[in-house]
Formats: sequence, C-alpha cells, structure tokens
Amino acid sequence: MKRETQRLILRKLEETDVERMFLLDSNPEVMKYIGVPVLTEQNQSLDVIRMIRKQYEDNGTGRLAVIEKETGLFIGWSGLKLLTEEINGYNNILDLGYRFLPESWGKGYALESAIASLELGFNEMDADIIYAHAHDGNDGSNHILKKLGFEKTGEFTEPDGICNWYELKREKYRSV
Repeated sequence: MKRETQRLILRKLEETDVERMFLLDSNPEVMKYIGVPVLTEQNQSLDVIRMIRKQYEDNGTGRLAVIEKETGLFIGWSGLKLLTEEINGYNNILDLGYRFLPESWGKGYALESAIASLELGFNEMDADIIYAHAHDGNDGSNHILKKLGFEKTGEFTEPDGICNWYELKREKYRSV
C-alpha cells in the first residue's frame, strides 16, 4: 500500500504518528470544514490511528500518512477509504480524502498525493468509480477535486452546511 511521488511518501499510519496527527486533528483551521469538533487530547488521535489501521485489515485500504521526503515529517494524510456507512445515499464505495497541516497548504501536496491514490484505486484496486465530497465553503478542496477531473454530481446537507458530491469514472480519469 506504500506509494511514492516526487516529493512525498504515502504509507500506512503508525501509532508513532500520533504527535503530528494530533497537530492536524486539534487545529481549528484544518478541521473547519470537517463537521466534527477539534480533538483536545492526543489519545483521541491515537484512537483515530487505530481505527484507520483496523480499516486496512478489514477493507484492504484506508487513508495513508503523507511524509514529506525533504524533511521526513508527517504533514497529513491522504488516500482512499471504503465508506461502509451510508453518505449521500451511497455506501461500500471508495472515497478519496486528504487533510494536511496548514504549513503544507498551497504546495500541491494534496493534488500530488491524490493522484497517487487515484492510480492505486483505478490501476491496482480495479475501481470503476471513485467518489469524493467537500464542504461547499472549502474552496481549496473543491478546486483540487475539479482539477483531478472529478465531476460534481450532487449536493447533500451536513449539520455544518452543504457538501458537494463528486464522482470520477475510470474512463474519464487522466493523470493531471
């Protein structure tokens, strides 16, 4: 499941990622469009890591830690997750997602890691469609998804606002 790009390493999350994961999970700017409260204790991030590690076992996929090659630092996570609970009328689908620390924003890391994840999904997992969603107000994520070739096919309401629903079909995917 490990992937490498020009500037990034994507690998399974480890419990040793907990400090940097907590920086992500406890940052109000990072969590602004997620629809869940910021975490307040590091052990909550450890629970998140353990939940994702269980997804690797149960579903064969899950979000991956993103390591910046230049610094060796965990800068966020990215990847495909099998959505087993219903969202927007769908379940048991592959969902692309990413979350990065603010100091990594604007460097193209979300796009770069997402391309690696799409390659994995379409070429190795043989997916026909990969889905994604982004809060209507999250201009950065909506821009990235469109740049990747995702088509907005709907909207749904979350407690914190409107989310855009996106689909990318294998035949429409082209590496950016």
